[in-house]
Amino acid sequence: MTSNATLPTPLFDTLENIENTNIFSSITDNQLQDYQQTTAFLKSYKGSIGTFNAYRREVERLLHWSWLVANKSIKELRRLDIDSYLSFCQSPPHEWIGIKKAPRFIDKNGERIPNLEWRPFVVTVSKSAFRHGLKPDIKDYALSSTAIKDIFAILGSFYNFLIQEDYTEINPILYIRQKSKYISRQQGKPRIRRLSELQWEYVIETAELMAKRNKKHHRTLFIMTALYAMYLRISELAASERWTPKMCDFYRDHDGLWWFTTIGKGNKARQISVSDAMLAALKRYRKAMDLSPLPSPTDKSPLLPRNKGKGPIISTTYIRKIVQQCFDKAIIRLQEDGFNEDADALLEATVHWLRHTGISEDVKRRPREHVRDDAGHGSGTTTDKYIDVELRERHASARKKPIK
Repeated sequence: MTSNATLPTPLFDTLENIENTNIFSSITDNQLQDYQQTTAFLKSYKGSIGTFNAYRREVERLLHWSWLVANKSIKELRRLDIDSYLSFCQSPPHEWIGIKKAPRFIDKNGERIPNLEWRPFVVTVSKSAFRHGLKPDIKDYALSSTAIKDIFAILGSFYNFLIQEDYTEINPILYIRQKSKYISRQQGKPRIRRLSELQWEYVIETAELMAKRNKKHHRTLFIMTALYAMYLRISELAASERWTPKMCDFYRDHDGLWWFTTIGKGNKARQISVSDAMLAALKRYRKAMDLSPLPSPTDKSPLLPRNKGKGPIISTTYIRKIVQQCFDKAIIRLQEDGFNEDADALLEATVHWLRHTGISEDVKRRPREHVRDDAGHGSGTTTDKYIDVELRERHASARKKPIK
């Protein structure tokens, strides 16, 4: 698809810099009002960086399309416009597609300026394919069913906000009656991306070997253990404006039971029960740092301190690199032991798979409600996705059926 539309430039910087963004040399009154309303909407999600980033991506794309393609204000968009926008997102102009995730703004001479390499849409390839030499190609861009669901959900919330602010009177997303033509339906439970038992054994053993060889990797071992055993999200390990994980977030109650407090998705606090194995991992980690076996209620030192300098790790990207390094070494060990299929499958794994793996293993032996609360799921329906007993029984009944 080609278009004569003007090449878009980023509109919204990071949350901490969103107020300092100066992006317009010439702008209409309607566009300025659109921008101001959208900025207010995004700032209302300052409690969660992940949510802010997802919402910024979707509303920014809509503003670009509305201004540069439809030549309208967002308050003028109606059902047919949204239909056109959805079709546009499924096949955007090649000029709007990038082959790498680039930051929206960069620092130059002490000033934040738009990054000319940034694009609203990005085509990617899997980690496994990239390692085998496959490079992203703009021609291969495709919008997943999950991404389309995000568009409906986020823009629906966006227009509800605009209605509450008396900026528009209707929510055009609600009038898209045939959502099925955009969103494919899946029979049965969605696939949960997780490690096999063999892969997890190799991953955790690899982390243990790394810790034995180099003291600094006791932090790696603790990270891998915490992500799996307490179902943590990566954002719950990195420090942010809303919360910094501290040693005293591990605490013992009046019954002598240990818990971990975290601030999770949606800026919600939750208590996670700490198993004996997780408590042993904490003791091992603290011993490696020459600390007492267990933290006191006044121990406000960072749970994940930096290797150099003072303070906690604030970058989720840095934690991802730590986890990926462990994955990479586990892949090599799997290959050396002849488990090539498991090694190839591990190439696709991400940090979040460890949370999924921990939940999937625990629903086999713990009450669903207990796993639900430790995981921070809003309902048992979410936890049910991890229960695969029915799938195993279905496959077992089909495995021996004859063809002749």
